[in-house]
Amino acid sequence: MKITTSGIDVAKSVFQVHGVDEQGKVVLRRQLRRSQVVLFFSKLEPCLIGMEACASSHYWARKLTALGHTVRLMAPQFVKPYRKNDKNDGNDAEAICEAVQRPSMRFVPVKSPEQQAELAVHRVRRRLMGQRTALINQLRGLLAEYGLVLPQGANQVRSKLPALLEEASESLPALALELFRDLYKELVQLEQRVGACDRRIERLYRANPLCQRLGQQEGIGALTATAFVATVAHAAQFKNARQCAAWLGLVPKQDSSGGKNRLLGISKRGDVYLRTLLVHGARSAMRHTPKRNDPKSRWVEQLRKRRGENIAAVALAAKHARILWALMVRGQSSAQPADPGLDRLEQPTV
Repeated sequence: MKITTSGIDVAKSVFQVHGVDEQGKVVLRRQLRRSQVVLFFSKLEPCLIGMEACASSHYWARKLTALGHTVRLMAPQFVKPYRKNDKNDGNDAEAICEAVQRPSMRFVPVKSPEQQAELAVHRVRRRLMGQRTALINQLRGLLAEYGLVLPQGANQVRSKLPALLEEASESLPALALELFRDLYKELVQLEQRVGACDRRIERLYRANPLCQRLGQQEGIGALTATAFVATVAHAAQFKNARQCAAWLGLVPKQDSSGGKNRLLGISKRGDVYLRTLLVHGARSAMRHTPKRNDPKSRWVEQLRKRRGENIAAVALAAKHARILWALMVRGQSSAQPADPGLDRLEQPTV
């Protein structure tokens, strides 16, 4: 029995393996416990192994590659058409084994532990920012019940809430006053944790020359540059810059048929967090385009007048994605450098 191709349905505790030989004949259907996976594949001759890109798949890809196997990760939506019957672990593993052999299949590059650590910092920061927003919204709603209103913005709430509570201490019930002060302390703690994440991202940015090169572009700072480099680690996998923008979901969807081309809204595929950073960075850059006369600024202003603010922002984000791809692959870009008046480290609060 010589296995040339295997498909693994990865899970937390139970792994389903499906293997075929050179003629495509099924020679293995087996369920493995987590502790058995490395030992089982260490006894096999090197073969092609396919897995869906999911939680822990990058870890297992590195482990199996170290054993001499060739590991390919695939997006789950590309594997689904190859599943023949109802969904179960065995059918999923068989579909993975079939999909990994397709010449036209698109694969996901395996991330290194360092890349995963950098992205983990971004995920933690994003969660903390969401918690901070939820806390501020709740605080505003509770204050409004007593006729107390704060200006918009997290900085305004943090700076003006203590004085507001001091002024209203006589009219507020003691229990409500105690609650608001506890919420304020919670907000300060969240701000400190967000600041710690920002400092980690800043260290990553300054330690990576590629991130610094990307961060010099307008609308791109330390946050977007580190996220882009960690997410799009192998930029050369894309044939051109447009493929990179399409992978990020910044190009229109198509509903074309019979020779008639019909373009819809952007596809919104790919990494939501990175796409959000690029769009907000584009909005930040668009605040300066009315005051400039370079070709890109004129293009943005014409597009803004013709199609509106949102479409112009997404179009500029797509252009920024193309520029970043060119910088990563070729080390240069024909785009204009950042305006000295635009804060390079200005970041969207996402």
